[in-house]
Amino acid sequence: MGITNETKLPTEEELTVQEVNLSGPALKAAAFHVGKVCEWENNEFVLCREETKDPRQCINEGKAVTSCALKFFQQVKKTCASEFMQYVTCLDKSSPDQQFTPCRKTQAVFDKCVLDNLGYERAPFDYFPRVHVHKTERPKPEPEKPTVYPEAVPGLPEDAPKPPAKYGGRYIFQW
Repeated sequence: MGITNETKLPTEEELTVQEVNLSGPALKAAAFHVGKVCEWENNEFVLCREETKDPRQCINEGKAVTSCALKFFQQVKKTCASEFMQYVTCLDKSSPDQQFTPCRKTQAVFDKCVLDNLGYERAPFDYFPRVHVHKTERPKPEPEKPTVYPEAVPGLPEDAPKPPAKYGGRYIFQW
């Protein structure tokens, strides 16, 4: 997307939002839960980005995703902090590429704590690849109309004189 002088960019205040300041292993540990809990907000954001093709129009939807994730992590901190940190530490230190396999026991403890205290069940492994229909209240944007260019060179009038060809016929094959 090119930027011109007429392009309106959002201000710093519009873009400023409290961030989810967590490490990679912490985000990976809670990914299944956050993905399920914040599914509607995330789908709304992605739909807005795809439909409008302009990220500036989806700032509020992006803030809603960040707010949902932040709220989830605050709830986890209040109720399941020790279980969560054990799981994060296991993911971080058990393998160089943070595999889930060595940490199934701490994962089960964390999942049980989240289910018991927050009521969020861990999404099954095949949940996210499944097809989900997202219903939104936002109006669908008008489809972009194709660009119509004026005729570059006006055609010759039908009655224009056509002199005979200088070097033979006008067609490759003559009958």
